[in-house]
Amino acid sequence: MDRRLFCQSLALGSAGSALGALPFSAAHAAGGPESGATLSAFNERRSGAPWTLGFEGLQADLAPQPMQLRGKLPKDLRGTLLRNGPAQHSLGDVRYQHWFDGDGMIQQYRFSDQGLTHQARFLRTQKFLAENAAGRRLHHSFGTQVAGGSPMASADAGNVANTSVVHHAGETLALWEGGSATRFDADTLETGALKTWTPEHAGMPFSAHPKIGADGTLWNFGVSSAHGLLSIYQVSAQGQVRTATLKVPDMAMVHDFAVTEQHLVFLLPPLVFDVDRAHAGSTFLDSHVWKPQLGMRALVLHKDRLDQAQWMELPTGFLFHTGNAWEDGKGVIHLDYIRSKDDSAINQGFRELMRGDFKGEPSHAVALVELDTRSGRARQNLQAHHAEFPRIDPRFVGRRHRELFMAERVAVSNRPGFDCVARLNVDTGKVDRYRYGADVMVEEHVFIPARTAGPKEGEGWLVGTALDLLRRRTLLSVFDARRLAQGPLAQGSMDRAVPLGFHGTFIPA
Repeated sequence: MDRRLFCQSLALGSAGSALGALPFSAAHAAGGPESGATLSAFNERRSGAPWTLGFEGLQADLAPQPMQLRGKLPKDLRGTLLRNGPAQHSLGDVRYQHWFDGDGMIQQYRFSDQGLTHQARFLRTQKFLAENAAGRRLHHSFGTQVAGGSPMASADAGNVANTSVVHHAGETLALWEGGSATRFDADTLETGALKTWTPEHAGMPFSAHPKIGADGTLWNFGVSSAHGLLSIYQVSAQGQVRTATLKVPDMAMVHDFAVTEQHLVFLLPPLVFDVDRAHAGSTFLDSHVWKPQLGMRALVLHKDRLDQAQWMELPTGFLFHTGNAWEDGKGVIHLDYIRSKDDSAINQGFRELMRGDFKGEPSHAVALVELDTRSGRARQNLQAHHAEFPRIDPRFVGRRHRELFMAERVAVSNRPGFDCVARLNVDTGKVDRYRYGADVMVEEHVFIPARTAGPKEGEGWLVGTALDLLRRRTLLSVFDARRLAQGPLAQGSMDRAVPLGFHGTFIPA
């Protein structure tokens, strides 16, 4: 099946592009071709909107700098936190119209006996090198048509490597769901070559949220929207690869998925790729159509029978991220994810941010789902938490879990983002949270098991970053994951603010 489907896609055009290496005319984007209006609007609003500090972006790498440390780092917490996110939002007169478009930058936070040290470096992708050498944007992107720009020749020609990081089988990879993974050195942050998993999958997207189970096996996926293909990757702890590819009707924008000990689960929101829109010249984002009548489709695949799809339906909604999934002895898969009612965040909200505008956010909820693989029925309950960036104790990926760590907002605000970090017990609804404050924008926090941790879930540290708007500083905090409300055990700060990013991982020393 793999080879046949890939031959078909090669005959149609690009074998593996989620963005689609579609040689179409640059006709339109939601905001029109970009030639400087977004940058002008952003600069006009900056002084009256302190939160725009997180979206200003950078133009150069940041040299290593010790962080000022308050408190003491736990003795067994030594290693490197690597975070990824879009950082070069502007080049020349052009500012991207969408937050997801910016070129990726790795933020490195080293934990040592001497304290905390930070440095940051742009990933030297093909796109980054070409455009910075030219001093201007050359190509259209995920959500922006650039005036005078051209379509990307391939997905990897536009690969911004800006979403996440994974360390597996001796390699560290920067991830972007539209194309290949990008190798880089976790110590020096030097960019390496693109990662090709198999010859057939050269250029096929390798998404930004791989899952690594207790046996060290990594599972991931990639989507070719233009051809309606979903590719599955199974990578052993030693790096051996097994793949499968299947056709998916009404291919949706899929950012994340979940694994159990026996299954893979994909939740497909009704934001569906429309080939005709793409051929008419829309950006990849604007080539999607919201079709609420489809509901939220759940695709369940058994790990040993990846060509046999089981479909279920949930109420219409949108998601970026899942937390975790597990299955009980009755064939029921239990899954949690962050749900919003529609696609307004990705289609409107993240564009408004780039103009320095904030008109509110769609309400979020933690959705608790049961997928009965025997009856084919699905159930969903919602817990009212305005949250995102769910993480769990990584030792429990695909297994029975009870705790979900997340960034959360508890106060009404005139700015985007979150003000708390929280631990939610998904069984009882009990919450343990720490509020940074109204003037601090909270990013993803990562759970790190303590070296002395026993088998109990949640024994370890919660580590994450936040942006202090009043002091114009980036913070790095370390919490006892079982006692968030007591505040950070240690907190580093530096007199420079780095752009708000997305996801990261911790590599122990």
